Amino acid sequence: MTDRKPIPRIKGDNYSEDAAALRRAFIEQQTDVKLTHTSHYSIDPNSVEGNAENFIGVVQMPLGVAGPYLINGEHAQGVFYVPMATTEGTLIASYSRGMRVISESGGATVTVIEEFMQRAPLFEFASARDARHFSDWLDQQHPTICQQAESTTSVGKLQHIQKWVIANKLFTRFNYTTGDAAGQNMTGKATHKACQWILGNYPGVIENFSLSSGIETDKKHSHMNLLHSRGKKVVAEATIGKDVLKDLMRADPERMFRLRQRTVLGSLLAGSAYNGPHSANGIASMFIATGQDEANVVESHTGIAFMDLTPAGDLYYSVTLPSIICASYGGGTGLPTQRECLEMMDCYGQGKAKKLAEIIAATVLAGDLSLAAAIVSDEWVSSHDQLGRNRP
Repeated sequence: MTDRKPIPRIKGDNYSEDAAALRRAFIEQQTDVKLTHTSHYSIDPNSVEGNAENFIGVVQMPLGVAGPYLINGEHAQGVFYVPMATTEGTLIASYSRGMRVISESGGATVTVIEEFMQRAPLFEFASARDARHFSDWLDQQHPTICQQAESTTSVGKLQHIQKWVIANKLFTRFNYTTGDAAGQNMTGKATHKACQWILGNYPGVIENFSLSSGIETDKKHSHMNLLHSRGKKVVAEATIGKDVLKDLMRADPERMFRLRQRTVLGSLLAGSAYNGPHSANGIASMFIATGQDEANVVESHTGIAFMDLTPAGDLYYSVTLPSIICASYGGGTGLPTQRECLEMMDCYGQGKAKKLAEIIAATVLAGDLSLAAAIVSDEWVSSHDQLGRNRP
């Protein structure tokens, strides 16, 4: 490009208001677009260092709250108001409706089952037998490998290494707990250190090595992460009283159950990553509000929704989300507005990541219940019309 015009930078002061203003003026000149709203913000440009390069301003996203919501978790206990950033009309109202129905039926019970974050190195050998021998050697050296990996982090702990021999290759997944951080970068650094020790100390011949083999499926959906959790595996469940369901949602448990039987078939036909109504809606809106890595929605939304009728005729509903990747500390969580949203739920800082994951899963449960009931009661389209989806 002989006429390339690079984006302006100020060496040593690139996250200042002067640098942001310089870039805005440059973009306005190059595109002939006035950045009137983009340039209005209350945050200090210096605060985005480490979060966004070439800072010019902000995209203002509508933020609403859903609730109140009674949650009976092991970490999230009490009544919560949930911040949700979205441009989709009816979404927050629908989630609030689900939260009310669940709350009036005793609340959502939420359980964190397990949590892991991975990096997945690949080792290649002359033969499958050599790969198997190396796999056995990794088992023998596990304590030292853990020591090497954990020397790079104050909170990350290498829990176990999964292994698969394919042809003359050994695919691995190094599984860590990462405290209150999401942990992708943490596990990458830790695994790199461990693998450098492995490459330097294995007595055999490793013909090829890659820090990533692709089976950690970072920021991609995979069936692997449905079976082996990446992030936090969380189950949210509630028993909805039939009278509450009829009074507040104009639906009944039997029709809800029949709908689920049929939509399960549709999900199988489509090969869906999630068989419930719309887990990604609630997760995405909470991720944007609380400063999570928004690309992790693609992994976090996968899961299994299950519905049953109780002997008393009430509706049991649960969602199992095996890979919720969220953080209460680090990354975008410390940006001013995102921190406020986390603090709204008392989910900012160390020791709060599991609490946040429980609230996210409970929110998915509420949204799924509300949308399923809207379909049963034939109120889905009319609700969108009423709350602005079809404005002129």
